This record gives sequence, C-alpha cells and structure tokens, in this order.
Amino acid sequence: MLMPKRVKYRKVHRGRRKGKAYRGSAVNFGDFGLKSLECGWITSRQIEACRVAISRKTKRDGKSWIRIFPDKPVTKKPLETRMGKGKGAPEFWVAVIKPGRVMFEIGGVSREIAEEALMLAAHKLPLKTKIVTRPDYES
Repeated sequence: MLMPKRVKYRKVHRGRRKGKAYRGSAVNFGDFGLKSLECGWITSRQIEACRVAISRKTKRDGKSWIRIFPDKPVTKKPLETRMGKGKGAPEFWVAVIKPGRVMFEIGGVSREIAEEALMLAAHKLPLKTKIVTRPDYES
C-alpha cells in the first residue's frame, strides 16, 4: 500500500474540507480520467483497490496513472479507552481530495474499456466522480 517513506511530523491536524482543486484538474497523461465531484479523504487501501480494478479490466493493456498520494496520517485511540491521555497513534494514511481533482488516468485502450475500468474504480471510492476525456482526444 502507498505511504510516505518519511514525514516531518508523525501526527497532523484533521483540517477542513473546503475549496476546489485548481491544480491536478485536467487530464495530462492519459486519454481518460476519473475526476472527483466532492471533498473527502481516500485511504491507501481504496487507492490500491482502484488500481487493481483498473489493471484487471484493461488486462494490463495501455497504461494507467495514479495522480493522488496518501500523505496525511489519521490517528485513532484504542477501543474502550477513556478520554484524555493525548492523541492516538497513526492508524492509516489518506489523500485529501477536493472537487475537480483528477485521481486516475488511463491511456492506450479503447473508450469502452476505459469507461468500464474507471466505473469499476469509481465504485470503490467514497466520493461522487465523473469520467472526463482529454480535450484533444480523437477516437
């Protein structure tokens, strides 16, 4: 699963989920992309599930790109622990997603296969998404 090799701080604040993604909002590498329509967190397990679904559907033809990386640690206190005693230990890693962010891209396959693969990946995610195409793409 994806996670950073090293981080400057072990624990970070939760932050607010607001704003739009201006960077990473266009299809740059492949021909088709999966774009988010709402804010949220995507865990490294969800990213891996999407990658597996895309690679299985395309039968490893063409190429796929993952445009997001889980670099935010999420902490959790143990079950049945009383309040206080500080912040919990890091449990998993998430990528912060804003509306408009292109998360996955596919190139080198037909439109039908790409759309099916991206729909399979979209079903693994907790966000609303849509499939977008590169502006200069001709079938």
